[in-house]
Amino acid sequence: MTYNSTLLRLLEERGYIHQLTDAEGLDAMAAKQVVPGYIGFDPTAPSLHVGHLVSIMMLRQLQRAGHKPIVVMGGGTGKIGDPSFKDEARKLLTEDLIKENVASIRRVFERFLTFGDGPSDAIMVDNAEWLDKLEYIPFLRDIGQHFSINRMLSFDSVKLRLDREQSLSFLEFNYMILQAYDFLELSRRAGCRLQMGGSDQWGNIVNGVELARRVDGTQVFGLTTPLLTNADGTKMGKTVGGAVWLNEDQLPHFDYWQFWRNTDDRDVGKRLRLFTDLPLDEIERLEALQGNEINAAKVVLANEATRLCRGEEASKSAEATAQATFAGGGMGGDLPTIEVNAEGIRLGAACTALGFVASNGEAKRKIAEGAVRLDDVAMDDPALLIVLAAGETRKLSVGKKKHGVIKGI
Repeated sequence: MTYNSTLLRLLEERGYIHQLTDAEGLDAMAAKQVVPGYIGFDPTAPSLHVGHLVSIMMLRQLQRAGHKPIVVMGGGTGKIGDPSFKDEARKLLTEDLIKENVASIRRVFERFLTFGDGPSDAIMVDNAEWLDKLEYIPFLRDIGQHFSINRMLSFDSVKLRLDREQSLSFLEFNYMILQAYDFLELSRRAGCRLQMGGSDQWGNIVNGVELARRVDGTQVFGLTTPLLTNADGTKMGKTVGGAVWLNEDQLPHFDYWQFWRNTDDRDVGKRLRLFTDLPLDEIERLEALQGNEINAAKVVLANEATRLCRGEEASKSAEATAQATFAGGGMGGDLPTIEVNAEGIRLGAACTALGFVASNGEAKRKIAEGAVRLDDVAMDDPALLIVLAAGETRKLSVGKKKHGVIKGI
């Protein structure tokens, strides 16, 4: 359909829309008033990762279109963990660890959103504010009556676990009810009219939409994004080195920049639309580049994505490091670094210490394959002892894309 509201036109043009509970209703509301919309983030780690980034960017686009983003930190739901499409229950976190994770995660949102008291300024709330105060019997009586066990069992996120005969605890089974209750509570507290999320959240979101209608008679809406995959079909953000964290204390600026620079040629246009603010006509020009010229578009993508998440200085520094490392054959200042004392370090251990391989065994295999270089010279002995004077540095490379520094102290 053709949308009248700036919000849905913007989201559609940039590729954010997968499912809508009521496209016409949301379009009409967004065309005439400010729509507060929320996405929830459970604090299961000290940082979010790039798998969460499309949700963060969607809140950013909501604000760019003149509407109000609500960031919901799952201080309450995080005590359970979302079972959607998970093979097993999440490890239960202590309250103190949840609070530490929430404090750590908050920082990244301030770079993507403008917070304040204005009509379209973002706000951040913690669902522990209301979930921790619920009384079991009143909650079952007032909210539980609106949920059908038969229907809950039909959702794909639940069926997947049951079909595989994998345990689904009663604790986890309650997650979707609590998420639905979040929507009802946010509708009452903040006039929230829209919940957004990934495609795996569709069932949870629909539950919230129906609960608000049944309990309060309020019209609210749900919107999901497509599952983000790479051109080769793998899930975006899954790398050999682990999660691509958004917080700089979890992942160096250069590694974050390099993740975007390594984008497959076929994914450049999609990622520019979803993860940058560049105008669409500029994106069309960049994605049309052919041959080696597409690498210029990847640098733009890396610079823009890093600038949004880490800041202008981090983006420029990471690009300069890439230039020095790849073009100039030198060592940029942002490369991961390990410090070694006068006793030195074995070559295989250095590969592991820099995080380029997961084990000494993998290091030996990489060295045997000729993939490990010291100052751009291929090495063949994992037991080679690297001894450096204080202040001396050597560049260690594994493959074409992993480079680090060994520094003597």
